[in-house]
Amino acid sequence: GVKDGRWTVLQLVEALGFCLENTDPRMRGRGIQLLSQVLLQCYSLLQEKEVLHLVLFYESRLQDHHVVIPSVLQGLRALSMCEVLSPGLAVSVLKAIFQEVHVQSLLQLDRHTVYSIITNFMSTREEELKGLGANFTFGFIQVMDGEKDPRNLLLAFQIVRDLIAKDYALGPFVEELFEVTSCYFPVDFTPPPNDPHGIQREDLILSLRAVLASTPQFAEFLLPLLIEKLDSELQSAKLDSLQTLTACCAIYGQKELQEFLPSLWSSLRREVFQTASEKIETECLAALHALSACLSRSVLSSDSEDLLDSFLSSILQDCRHHLCEPDMKLVWPSAKLLQAAAGASLRTYHRITRSVLPLLLEQYTKHTQSSQRRTILEMLLGFLELQQKWEHLEEDESTLLSLQAPVCSVVFSALLDPSVQLQLVGIKALTVLGSLQGFLSSSDLELVVDHLIRLTLHEEDSQSSEAAMEAAGSLACTYPNIFSGCMVPRLEEELQSEREESYHNHHSLQQRCLQALAAVSTHTSIVRKTVPVLLQHLQKVQKGTEARNIQDMVSVCQSLHRVALQCQKDAEGCWYFHQTVVPCLLAMAVQAAMPESTHTMPSKGLLEEEVLAAMIPVISSATTHLSPELAAQSVSHVVPLFLDGEVSFLPQNSFPCSFQPFGDGECLEAQRRLVALLMAFICSLPRDVAIPQQEWLLQELLALSCSCNCPFTATTAAKCFAGLVNKHPAGQQLDEILQLAVNRMESSLAEGPCRTQALTLLLWVTKALVLRYHPVSSCLTDKLLGLLGDRELGPAAADGFSLLMAESPDVLHKGCHADVRIMFRQRFFTDNVPKLVQGFHGAGPDVKANYLKGLSHVLNHLPKPVLVTELPTLLSLLLEALSCSDHVVQLSTLSCLHPLLLEAPQIMSLHVDTLVTKFLNLTSSPTMAVRIAALRCAHALTSLPTTVLLPYKGRVIRALAKPLDDKKRLVRKEAVAARGEWFLLGSPGR
Repeated sequence: GVKDGRWTVLQLVEALGFCLENTDPRMRGRGIQLLSQVLLQCYSLLQEKEVLHLVLFYESRLQDHHVVIPSVLQGLRALSMCEVLSPGLAVSVLKAIFQEVHVQSLLQLDRHTVYSIITNFMSTREEELKGLGANFTFGFIQVMDGEKDPRNLLLAFQIVRDLIAKDYALGPFVEELFEVTSCYFPVDFTPPPNDPHGIQREDLILSLRAVLASTPQFAEFLLPLLIEKLDSELQSAKLDSLQTLTACCAIYGQKELQEFLPSLWSSLRREVFQTASEKIETECLAALHALSACLSRSVLSSDSEDLLDSFLSSILQDCRHHLCEPDMKLVWPSAKLLQAAAGASLRTYHRITRSVLPLLLEQYTKHTQSSQRRTILEMLLGFLELQQKWEHLEEDESTLLSLQAPVCSVVFSALLDPSVQLQLVGIKALTVLGSLQGFLSSSDLELVVDHLIRLTLHEEDSQSSEAAMEAAGSLACTYPNIFSGCMVPRLEEELQSEREESYHNHHSLQQRCLQALAAVSTHTSIVRKTVPVLLQHLQKVQKGTEARNIQDMVSVCQSLHRVALQCQKDAEGCWYFHQTVVPCLLAMAVQAAMPESTHTMPSKGLLEEEVLAAMIPVISSATTHLSPELAAQSVSHVVPLFLDGEVSFLPQNSFPCSFQPFGDGECLEAQRRLVALLMAFICSLPRDVAIPQQEWLLQELLALSCSCNCPFTATTAAKCFAGLVNKHPAGQQLDEILQLAVNRMESSLAEGPCRTQALTLLLWVTKALVLRYHPVSSCLTDKLLGLLGDRELGPAAADGFSLLMAESPDVLHKGCHADVRIMFRQRFFTDNVPKLVQGFHGAGPDVKANYLKGLSHVLNHLPKPVLVTELPTLLSLLLEALSCSDHVVQLSTLSCLHPLLLEAPQIMSLHVDTLVTKFLNLTSSPTMAVRIAALRCAHALTSLPTTVLLPYKGRVIRALAKPLDDKKRLVRKEAVAARGEWFLLGSPGR
């Protein structure tokens, strides 16, 4: 009635008069409870005068019997949310609560109500409450004092934060406010199992930390507390104290820290020198960094002591001498402390490096062992990396510039050392030095190039060689002229040289040259030099006839692919690479596909599946990042090449006969293989690029994919068709081409020699449509489900479910602009798994395995949280799949079950008997991969509740003894890990 306007609240009060004035407190409580429940729903409808009368009524009831108080507080909570509350009433209500209610004697919910009232008034009546001065703070302290419930504490901590952040008067009650909150530090709370409120210990820790670190006024009380907890034995207390100290440093200044700096430094140093905990060490270093940064920020007055200088002097005094100790025990802890302080500001960096860097350089020269030198160089590297935080070197202050010669000498000597580990640190240091603008002179840079070429090409250890390539790529960005003028010509010379040495060594050198040319191609000016070299080498290799040339061609393509990926960051470099490389690769491929009419024709190695597969990512990566305008320019050449044989845009375009990849005849089989390159290009175009003659192209691809006898060609044609269909705008044209495809697939699947090709096309087109949620996808999926019962195509159709769910590397992924909707896997699962289960139950014994294989492929690619929710209904089927004789089904099911054992132990433990039996049986499988997967699952079983597993402990340990003698090392390794975990099952502390 109040909501509808038929009653006013005051009329309701009058109607409740008998209850509200009843001598029985329980009856009064029921009356007030009803009134409060109405107010909680109708507070926004109240008039100002009504609110006034109600507030006065409820305030008077705060003196009533204790059973009435909870209902009174609910009414006041409703009134605290009224916008028409008269000035002064908020203060009046809070004063009444502070005076009349002993809050901590109330139940949790009623205390929560009091905190809610205070929160509501603080958000809407701030100025009025501030008028109370420090009395408001004192009243709240009384309310909070002794609170224990975590739900209420979160609200109370928020109120304290607001008191401080919104500048309420704390008056003489700063220490009391600190005491009433700091008594919870460090937080010791473990949420009960199945806690519906979801409050975690971390929530309370962060909330309390925000209070303690909210004002410098707490510093004199908080810092002694933090030091005390740091000196305790409790790890969690140490961590919490360190993290709180780090948070406090963001708002403290010299004044707050001055008295406590010696004790803080003493505690931090002790923990880093003595702790075995990596977490505590990390937090100590973060706290030291924060302290140094805090002191760096403080503005010095002329008569004040320079606390930063004296603090850093203490650190140097306690740490510096450890860097010289021969046993090097405390070298790393000392270096970490020095680096933590040095990284706080440019001032701390200069102060510490001025003292430490000359010492490290001296120690490097003094020590001769590679291991000791590596340790010293790693420390030096740490200080060099800190310099990168500041963009430039200041000549008047930089210790580093004054030590340029000895630093370079140390780094270069490390590069010449026979120790690979020292070389690797030297390469890192070299990269850092190169990133410091102005540090390396031109002669230094020439020496750098010499070292990098030597390490890249001639260092036996592959680790050093690869690290040198990465360093060259990084430095080439900074010094493109040096690298394009010095390094690229020398790499080209090495690549072209014909050495009189073993094939293996020469081949290995060529491989490294190719990799190095790709690695340094990180700047467009260098790309313009390296790409012609790589293409020239590919043409040279293509003219050879040896079988090893195929691997050489693959290597060149891999290098070109790396360059293409590096060019994607720069529009100019991307377009240069595309218009240089794509026509050249197409020309070489077309030349290789021509009939052998002369003896000077290149080898057909370029048409090998392995080489074409390596060219696909080159063309794809060169195309994906083109702007729509440039992509349209390129597509206007490439599509006519394949449809019309238009070769005029290709370099060296005088071919002995026409190019007709979609033509008929066995003589054109080689040309048809080049559809793979068309796929790479056209399926990587941005979606908004119009493709000329698209309908004709789709028809040709459809015909080729269904009729070609070459599996490679048929598959690439099907993928190309699917890639175009996925991006094709919805409408009549798409519907017509899909209908044409469906008719073609149905007729080819029914009978004839091309059933396998038709299945491949069905799979790729289904995937293209599933990704974009096209309605025809359900029809095609049903056809695929029907094929699971086919004796000839069933196994391949089952494997096809993996293709539908997995990420495709070359087409139909987001990187090539495919239309991929979110959660398509979940949708596919929901639509089709019930059909798979139903098909399994109705299938004959000879094809049941196909349904299990299809199901396991779907489940294997499903996000694990989704799978866990569906587990109870599917687990029995998965267990049945483990009994299937097909090792692919077994492997897929095991890989599906493994994460479920870790993520859903309660559900899995219901089937522990079956799981143990199945896993142990499969550890004797003839297939190595199945044995490994079964052992991993047996290992994962130990995450189930111990009480469930103990009856099986002896049996499992005995069974796992057999794979310890397996002939395969990887199987033995898994067996050792699994058996060890089962041995420890039920041990104390597990």
